[in-house]
Amino acid sequence: MPHTRMDELFEIAEVNDGLLTSKQARAKGIQDSVLVRLAQRGRLVRTARGVYRIAHYPPDRFAQYREAVFWAQASHGPERAALSHETALLVFGLSDVNPAKVHLTVPKRARLRREKPSWVTIHRADLAPHELTEHEGVPVTTVERSITDFLTSTHRIELARRAIADARREGYLDKQQQARLRKALTDYSHNLARKVTNHKAIHGES
Repeated sequence: MPHTRMDELFEIAEVNDGLLTSKQARAKGIQDSVLVRLAQRGRLVRTARGVYRIAHYPPDRFAQYREAVFWAQASHGPERAALSHETALLVFGLSDVNPAKVHLTVPKRARLRREKPSWVTIHRADLAPHELTEHEGVPVTTVERSITDFLTSTHRIELARRAIADARREGYLDKQQQARLRKALTDYSHNLARKVTNHKAIHGES
């Protein structure tokens, strides 16, 4: 049988839960107009600008996470985009939190020209290579970085403490990393308590 354009697109998409970008297609010599035409015929589903899904492809539990990363990377977007904060903890199975949005970290100067999906929250930080990893084929911030980001953005100290304990038990953290995070948690807790005390003193609250 002749090799069709859909066969080529499927080869790209099958390693990404049925998703592909127009950038990936162009690298295979498939123009944007072909993708548009296939979407009009119902062979592809356009999930975001520059991002497509093979129609009727059964998604797995990481489908929306991959879609968020693909949206950020589409066209000339940043290559270094990763799931982060509470989304990262959920990916690692270290949190009871079920965020309503997918949290994604991109470089500070990354240019995201496309309209952001309503279910994506963007954070900007220049992550070092050692702060990035992959889990189930999805780019994600490391457990240590994820817990730190979760703590500083949500101030949920007890959940962060539980995540540290769970991560150590599951082998995601060594003793040194655990100790470093515990110290950061203690320092953060003391600083937060000091700010509350100062606020009350300034405003005459008892």
